[in-house]
Amino acid sequence: MTKIAVAKGDGIGPELMDAVLTIFKAADVPLEYEFVEMGKWVFDKGYSNGMTPAAQETIESLGILFKGPMETPKGKGVKSVNVTARKTWNTYANKRTFQTLHGVDTVFSKAGIPIDITIVRENIEDTYGGIEHMLTHDVALGRRFITRPGSMQLIKYAFEMAKKEGAKRITCGHKSNIMKMTDGLFLEVFYKVAKEYPELNADDVIVDDLCMKLVSRPDLFDVVVLTNLQGDIVSDLCAGLVGGLGFAPSANIGDHICIFEAVHGTAPDIAGKNIANPTALLLSGFGMLRHLGLMEKSAMIENALLYTLESGVHTGDFGDRSTPSLNTTEFATAIINNFGKLPIHHPKPAIPNHYVTPTHFMLNKNPMLESKEMENEEIIGVDMFIESNEQPQIIADKCLKHTLDIFKLVNISNRGTQVWPKGSVFTNLVNQYHIRFESIGEIPVTQIEILELYKRMIQDYKVCSTELLNTWDGKKTYSLSQGQ
Repeated sequence: MTKIAVAKGDGIGPELMDAVLTIFKAADVPLEYEFVEMGKWVFDKGYSNGMTPAAQETIESLGILFKGPMETPKGKGVKSVNVTARKTWNTYANKRTFQTLHGVDTVFSKAGIPIDITIVRENIEDTYGGIEHMLTHDVALGRRFITRPGSMQLIKYAFEMAKKEGAKRITCGHKSNIMKMTDGLFLEVFYKVAKEYPELNADDVIVDDLCMKLVSRPDLFDVVVLTNLQGDIVSDLCAGLVGGLGFAPSANIGDHICIFEAVHGTAPDIAGKNIANPTALLLSGFGMLRHLGLMEKSAMIENALLYTLESGVHTGDFGDRSTPSLNTTEFATAIINNFGKLPIHHPKPAIPNHYVTPTHFMLNKNPMLESKEMENEEIIGVDMFIESNEQPQIIADKCLKHTLDIFKLVNISNRGTQVWPKGSVFTNLVNQYHIRFESIGEIPVTQIEILELYKRMIQDYKVCSTELLNTWDGKKTYSLSQGQ
């Protein structure tokens, strides 16, 4: 008997979780549950991360969290408990599978176009780092982190999962045509890993083109791997292809802890009315059962769900409006009554169980992810971001006055577009400029010399932020401005 942590969630979460656990109990699923305190009501009790210390300790000791939807209080300056949980426990891979469900009518099901897409989304980095600053009263900055080790963790998982589940194609969605450093790194890692899996057809597509293709020919795709924000958007798009978030399971996979959850909202307007659809949480539960090696139980319950849907049984949010809808409890009971029955379409095979007990890790320090450092790393300049409402030439004149003999003023840009030494008066400006200084002849400089330049610049300007200009083995590791 395996023990897991369970958080019922907010809004409709408790009634959905009760329905799913009732189904599991009827199926004699060999799990024990330890209920933990997480969600909005825990925020309201004064816990800023949305979980009690006891809840965190329990989850870290058991290694599995099964959770309902959770709400983050608005206007209180707190982070989403869902994102906090994923990041705290390094559940780096968000796996979401979207399949045609017969009985859930969509444009594609009516057209006879089958959908079976798995989105693997990076879950830790990108803009979800939530590191933001107001540089001026008009300019906000959000930092986007894409790391080589983090990308490697995710992409390695995606290829392993695709191979294990018999996928034929794996596609990297990206925007490296614009974000050449960040998405470029992600794409580089993708193709490096792809070399280890010659049996899989690995390709890539720009994310806007991916979205267009998904809504026109979703049957062309198999496994798609993306960065965090792009993956968030694309996975919700895919949910729309199969009927909505009410049919979208989610698994957050880490090396030590895994979270299985419904990703739809808490629907406070119908909370407590016992009319919500438990399908998404149940589908997420199947992923959890398979993760724990409970293949036979997962297949039996999933076949009962598919049979129930094929029979036209539905809750109020989908299905034939001319037939009565069932409430949450009745829908769960209908699934239980269909145990042992097989759907016409795509019945799940009864694969023998291979029990997996979550490993209990006793870590005494934070794992450090670091790839091999490149040789000959050098600093050849600095980018300074200043606040000013002056015209570009005036700023250039002042910068040239402060420039040390070892530096040259290379470029001034505004919102990423070059405005000096060349530009256009038709370029609208905001009160924050990007000033680039490079060393003469690209000879290495020291941070002390950069600090001296900084001290001179702050005589005229507020310097909001700085970034070093590095080269690794002679290759520049920074982007150019638009028009440079």
